[in-house]
Amino acid sequence: MRKFSAFVVVLVAVFLIAARAPEPPWKPLFNGKDLTAWKHVGPGNMTVENGLIQTHGGMGLLYWTGGKVGHSRIRVVYKMRDTNDNSGVFIRIPIEPREEWMPVHYGYEVQIDNHPETSNEDEYHITGTLYSLTKPLAKPGKPGPEWNTMLITIDGPHTIVELNDVKVTDYTEGQPVAERKFDFEPQRGRRPDEGYIGLQNHSDNDIVFFKEVSLQSLP
Repeated sequence: MRKFSAFVVVLVAVFLIAARAPEPPWKPLFNGKDLTAWKHVGPGNMTVENGLIQTHGGMGLLYWTGGKVGHSRIRVVYKMRDTNDNSGVFIRIPIEPREEWMPVHYGYEVQIDNHPETSNEDEYHITGTLYSLTKPLAKPGKPGPEWNTMLITIDGPHTIVELNDVKVTDYTEGQPVAERKFDFEPQRGRRPDEGYIGLQNHSDNDIVFFKEVSLQSLP
């Protein structure tokens, strides 16, 4: 009985230590000064002004050159210049981008666009969805110039997107998705468990500012 009691005490102690274990640290991918470790492909460009990444023209992609991202959380803090602007955060890009359309068709764009109906698109194209693929669980996007915090979890085939602490997308590879309606929408099919990530500059009429892009390994 004493041995059993001692075992229980040890087990409880281990559990409490594990419960108190700190989360892995967040790693900033944007240094707030310049675009070191980032590269742009496609039309337009991005600059750093007043500590913020700003989009110009497009449609292009600014991607992180540090390698593929998987089994991680990505935190992106952004705001729109106007009441609504269009952009996106790309994940699961299978190979290092050389142009802007391969990531569209073979990665996922986590959409930034609070009012897709203005471009004759539907809610499958709204902020926090996997662009044209998933339907939003909620629509918590804030209009410009308010700040938004997007948290993207990539855990094997599982993708979760939270926007301003509200879950918008919870998708696992192989689940049904919406039919493809436009030629600019991505090809359907499974994406890799890890891939390159990037930020979209959509057009001269869509200006978005990014204050933070950070990465945290999952426990």
